[in-house]
Amino acid sequence: MKDFPETCGPCIVIAGPTASGKSALAVSLAKAIQGEVINADSMQVYHDLSILTARPTKEDMAEVPHHLYGTFTPNEICDAGTWLSQQHKILPEVWQRGKIPILVGGTGLYIRALTQGLAPVPSIPQSVRDQVTQDYETMGPEVFSAFLAEKDPLSAAEIPATNRQRMIRAMEVVDHTGQPLSWWKKQPHHGGLPRAPVTLVLEPERVWLYERCDRRFQIMLEEGALSQVRDLMAKGIGPDAPICRGLGARALMSYLNEKITYETAIAQAQKETRNYAKRQLTWFRNQVKADIRLYPPQSDIQSSDALNRLQTQVLMYL
Repeated sequence: MKDFPETCGPCIVIAGPTASGKSALAVSLAKAIQGEVINADSMQVYHDLSILTARPTKEDMAEVPHHLYGTFTPNEICDAGTWLSQQHKILPEVWQRGKIPILVGGTGLYIRALTQGLAPVPSIPQSVRDQVTQDYETMGPEVFSAFLAEKDPLSAAEIPATNRQRMIRAMEVVDHTGQPLSWWKKQPHHGGLPRAPVTLVLEPERVWLYERCDRRFQIMLEEGALSQVRDLMAKGIGPDAPICRGLGARALMSYLNEKITYETAIAQAQKETRNYAKRQLTWFRNQVKADIRLYPPQSDIQSSDALNRLQTQVLMYL
């Protein structure tokens, strides 16, 4: 992973849990300070399921330039390394135009990669990845996790057995390099920003956030989320595809495959979203050093007065 030049320009990060209002805030702030919005959400990078992944609408994206939204196909993997490589192309172009990059999203691993860089794990040959993937499918999650524990006990203890992508990643690294991921993570990191971005973190009150999560999923269904899932399945995309890690995708697929009822699918998707939002709240509270923390709905972050105050605060840090 190459490094950013030491003379790189300023940068803003807006982070927080799903349904907390990050995207709308990013657009408002970008209009106020001549910024451009860059996606830091691992699901919104995909072309399909725009409704279910809560990707900004065409109208939102027409107001200010947006980058890295809807650019990957459903089966492509956009891990932290892939995403960070994209930033090495996008950010210099934004700075060259005299604009300020505003990265917005809830994927903590992306944000940590941007601020801290990545461990120098060697590239894994496709043949190794294919074999490990086949092993995961043949063994099943629990047996595979036990097998990984023999080679990399720290990763096996940290990663849920059902997290297919991360389990496969841990196994392919130790198989190919002879060293577990925990060893690589201790090596000097590269590729992060040389100067810290101005970081805004949204920390909503939980009851308010959970209600928004439930309500937003209902709105997604009304806007055609189920039809998008049906179209994705018609292309031959199964539940193990990277895009199907998106909240609610697998539940809706199960309904369309007549494995569960419509009501059960909705309940599962809403619970999955609330649980994910809870984990995000904890992660951003404990893992991200924020310059500014916002607490909707106690703070009306979209009012004119609030935006003016926020603009003043951000400009002080830039």
